[in-house]
Amino acid sequence: MPRRAIALVFFACIATLAHAQTSDKPEAVAPYAATLTNVVEAMLKLADAGPNDFVIDLGSGDGRIVIAAVTKFKARGGLGVDIEPKLVKYSNDTAAQAGIGDRVTFREEDLYKTDVREATVVTVYLLPAAMARLEKKLLAELKPGTRVVVQDYPFPTWRPERVVELKAPEKETSVGTPYAQLFLYKVPAPK
Repeated sequence: MPRRAIALVFFACIATLAHAQTSDKPEAVAPYAATLTNVVEAMLKLADAGPNDFVIDLGSGDGRIVIAAVTKFKARGGLGVDIEPKLVKYSNDTAAQAGIGDRVTFREEDLYKTDVREATVVTVYLLPAAMARLEKKLLAELKPGTRVVVQDYPFPTWRPERVVELKAPEKETSVGTPYAQLFLYKVPAPK
């Protein structure tokens, strides 16, 4: 299938999900798509994740970002939320097998209802239709200086501190582009 056709199919799916997002169904914010290992590491490096951080991944899928934050970047703890029970169970099982089940939790939960106040780092990989509502939530709830790293789909009005583009040839078949864009945001002080 030509790239243009793939891109058209992808954007038609986004439009369908964007329309569905107007409902109260939490599953409308994004389908499950595993973040590539090199992208996970780049997201956490961009956030400058380390021992003083509590990392929250909104739409955590199989848990790989939070688990990497604690095992590889030595974050003090983390939380992942997803609406798919099987992924939440898998993530909790993986964290326990990695010996970090006491510092990492995964919950089946609507990400818009998640308490994010403990976060010093937040990671996000959601569709564009979810980003305006999430932007408002994070700006209202997070402490100034909290770092937020978003993959591919930026917030509509919040200006990123940095933008990084990575080669990710594996993504070409799913989204039509062989790269990932990462956007780093820092919560501003209240005006």
